[in-house]
Amino acid sequence: MLKGIHPLLSPPLLKILAEMGHGDEIVLADANFTAESLGRGRPVLQLPGVGVGPLCEAVLSVFPLDQFVERPCAYMHVGGSAPDYRSAVQREVIDAAVAAGHAQAAQFEAMERFAFYDRVRQAFAIVQTGERQPYANFLFKKGVIADPLRP
Repeated sequence: MLKGIHPLLSPPLLKILAEMGHGDEIVLADANFTAESLGRGRPVLQLPGVGVGPLCEAVLSVFPLDQFVERPCAYMHVGGSAPDYRSAVQREVIDAAVAAGHAQAAQFEAMERFAFYDRVRQAFAIVQTGERQPYANFLFKKGVIADPLRP
């Protein structure tokens, strides 16, 4: 155990997060997500007893989002719903990220299912949770933690 580290951040997950570089993306997905086939050749971590909401909160507690892109956060849009529709889980994740100061709501991009899959194929890693709510799939682009530039 480490002091100040969320208990959902297991050693394998911390290793993945630490190995990621600026611009790399991580996917936090629901139990129905096609993690193994889309993640072929990249790390795929299974966390079957964890919901996607708590995992997003844990990851964002240590994960800097890329501030050099307009939308460093994405989620899979619920198929067949209105363009601005967000499921309860999607609203919870976005609201928690905003409340904790990690992101603004406008930094979350809703992506059509197959466009989301295409982006996932380029991700650094996928973490599949036990979340049973469909369309509970999120992607986060890593930013930097840096000292100010010296003149």
